[in-house]
Amino acid sequence: MELAQRMNRILVEGAFEVLQKARALEAQGRSVIHLEIGEPDFETPRHIIDAGKRALDEGWTHYGPTPGYADFRQAIAEYVSRTRRIKAGAENVCVVPGGKPVIFFPMLALLEPGDEVIYPNPGFPIYESMAGFLGATPVPVPLLEDRSFSFDLSILRERISSRTKLLILNSPQNPTGGVIPREDIQAIAEMVRERDIVVLSDEIYSRIWFGEEPASIASEPGMAEKTIILDGFSKTYAMTGWRLGYGVMPAWLADAVNKLMVNSNSCTASFTQRAGMAALTGPQEDVDKMVSEFRRRRDAFVAGLNTLPGVRCAVPEGAFYAFPNIRGTGRESRELANGLLQEAGVACLSGTAFGAYGEGYLRFSIANSHENLMEALERMRRYLG
Repeated sequence: MELAQRMNRILVEGAFEVLQKARALEAQGRSVIHLEIGEPDFETPRHIIDAGKRALDEGWTHYGPTPGYADFRQAIAEYVSRTRRIKAGAENVCVVPGGKPVIFFPMLALLEPGDEVIYPNPGFPIYESMAGFLGATPVPVPLLEDRSFSFDLSILRERISSRTKLLILNSPQNPTGGVIPREDIQAIAEMVRERDIVVLSDEIYSRIWFGEEPASIASEPGMAEKTIILDGFSKTYAMTGWRLGYGVMPAWLADAVNKLMVNSNSCTASFTQRAGMAALTGPQEDVDKMVSEFRRRRDAFVAGLNTLPGVRCAVPEGAFYAFPNIRGTGRESRELANGLLQEAGVACLSGTAFGAYGEGYLRFSIANSHENLMEALERMRRYLG
């Protein structure tokens, strides 16, 4: 028996591969500092855990409605309406297990073979993976270090064609930590407003920013009705293991996504939705403290990276990553990342794990303690000589 040919077009997520290698080294007694996984190193806030426990005790352990519970979807709609300054209702909200279904399901509902999907490169690898898996054509647009890892708008304009069906934006961005400037968001909206193009705006890091608040393209005139907002609870509330995300999109597309949900997952776990309600409507101090600590780590780690031989690093404006340029070391990205893991005990990702335009860069997650980040810098300094 053989797998279907489409399985040859599906990619993997490099962070989990590196994590497996790092765990194998640790099993041999080696010390490894984990800067590869994009997961907050904070505990889920106590009031959210308590809400989840209470939900279990109260019997929220059975099937729920496929789109998500009505009161939860309404709370999400009100939050998104307020924060993005748009008009969204419960009918626009799809509650799903994690953020990735908001990539996969809308693509599955929208794309035909030969359609083109424009996406940021370097970027989250699942964008390219899912587009190619579905027989669409992934069209990368490079993110430029000298534009704070935003698009060159002239290149983006050139790559929009009559076959473009979907444009993916991600701000704050993984892996670079870049934030698309508001004026660029406005220019992109002008490019696509009158075209038959849907925008997938990945805003999973919407609460983790350090300078100007990130703009959502859904807020631009005429764009809410053709934008899919991807957001969730994993990053903001340190709830990666709870598997809880949502998409906000036009109702006609939400109906299609819900059909795919019922055919695949039936529904999102009921008790996690109760915990999500507590996260969204409860105290936000833990989020503020986490972001403040990420800022402190960012400042110290990036400053340290900029003292390493052959390395320079732009200051990321959001998320919890550093994306240094390592061309001055004379090493290729994958080679250097592997050397840092095997010889220095520092686990990070090659920029090429996020696409071809990531060559010459590494990605470090700063979701580790300040002490470990400083130790990682010293290990890298010794390794680089």
